[in-house]
Amino acid sequence: MKVDLGPVQKTLLIPLLARARETENPRGLLRDPRAAAIVRSLDYDFAKWEGGRSLKGAMLRARMFDRYLESFLDAHPRGTVVEIGCGLDTRFDRVDNGQLRWFDLDLPDTIALRRHFFDDEARRTMIAASVLETGWMAQVKATGGPWMFVAEAVLMYLDAADARRAIVGLAEHFPGARIAFDTTATRMVESQARHDAMRHLPRESWFRWCCDDPLEIESWGAGVRLLASKTFLDADRDLLERIPLPLRLAARFAPFLLRRQTSQYRMNLALVDSAPPAGQAREEGT
Repeated sequence: MKVDLGPVQKTLLIPLLARARETENPRGLLRDPRAAAIVRSLDYDFAKWEGGRSLKGAMLRARMFDRYLESFLDAHPRGTVVEIGCGLDTRFDRVDNGQLRWFDLDLPDTIALRRHFFDDEARRTMIAASVLETGWMAQVKATGGPWMFVAEAVLMYLDAADARRAIVGLAEHFPGARIAFDTTATRMVESQARHDAMRHLPRESWFRWCCDDPLEIESWGAGVRLLASKTFLDADRDLLERIPLPLRLAARFAPFLLRRQTSQYRMNLALVDSAPPAGQAREEGT
């Protein structure tokens, strides 16, 4: 099958390949035979990414985001989850507890490709829309919440103004929600020509939003509070035990060797105030 996607949307193929290759590893961070089958079915040159360090990083990232989500579901087993920029991800299969309500949100070309491999289910619905739009929100709000939004490897591809608009928009419409998202610091954004995965893609596909301190979201006046901000070195021990041996040894015995590099990328968890900001409350009350 041909891959007919926009330039940024094609980045979804990197974690797809990572999950397929991780499935072949007996000590892998996850097993995803569906990803392996999808890779085999696509007419696309994956060779440029084979063996890259970013594949393992994508897997550790995925599992760390899973942990954020699993914590939410432990507290709210019947909660609603929206995976923003879902691509061809299979996170629902990894974390489904038989009770949650799930929405897969992505751009129309991505959802069109996704429908070749996935179907809507009783508790799982695909929505073709941008996170910057609002038309899709009524369907999610109708579930009553509580809500969690997972935006893994999504906001970094937006301009800074649009990344802010996305987070503020979620906060304004979903009080009390949790938002998991990742950020890239200026140094990482500016060095993509040397990145083992991004250098093989056109510049229009590269990261855009430079965020040196995720705490900046608290200054946006949307009632968003940062709960956690983790680097790869902050992964749970059981996850670190399954990364490649050289990195595992460095993480355990000489983390300072990796700290500068890993600090450029962070996986964050934010909480939206239960009550809307005062300005919004006045506006809705008029």
